[in-house]
Amino acid sequence: MSEDRLKVAVIIGSVRERRFGSVVANWLVAQAEQYADLDLDVVDLREVDLPPVIQSHPVVTGEYTSAAVRAFAARIGAADGFIVVTPEYNHSYPSSLKHAIDSINPEWHAKPVGFVSYGGLAGGLRAVEHLRLVFAELHAVTIRETVSFYLAPMQFDENGAPLDGAVVNGAAKKLLDQLAWWVHALREARDRRPYTV
Repeated sequence: MSEDRLKVAVIIGSVRERRFGSVVANWLVAQAEQYADLDLDVVDLREVDLPPVIQSHPVVTGEYTSAAVRAFAARIGAADGFIVVTPEYNHSYPSSLKHAIDSINPEWHAKPVGFVSYGGLAGGLRAVEHLRLVFAELHAVTIRETVSFYLAPMQFDENGAPLDGAVVNGAAKKLLDQLAWWVHALREARDRRPYTV
């Protein structure tokens, strides 16, 4: 894999049985695949078997006792940046996403995070605002541009294509362009001088 390629993890934050996140994530991945320099890793939290109890202090150093956490940390650590696909549950984001974020620590540091949200009338934006605070604490940089789908199931056809493709595809391009800029900038900065907390 070339050093010029950007490794981006797309994290599907909902694990509910009848979630809509897969539809949104599939659309996003199709948009991201148009970028020849992106290598995507779709991290579906439904398939990540993290232990229910989070290790306390060693998490900051990246020393994890659970094999499942180590495997998750390796995938997140290998990524240059992230796009979190999140619903809004009760004016915030899912507990499954919070648990995954909190399970590891240094793997998030000095990397950019973009958001694609979905939900009711607010389009998941309240979840995104909460996530910005969480990722700031983890020394990550959040991207200003977001893509949000209000009343999400009504915004896609039966094949999973957005009804207003021109608008949302354009919004995705802005998000992906900004993410790529930040990936390059932060990767170069980390290479020149390791990030410390």
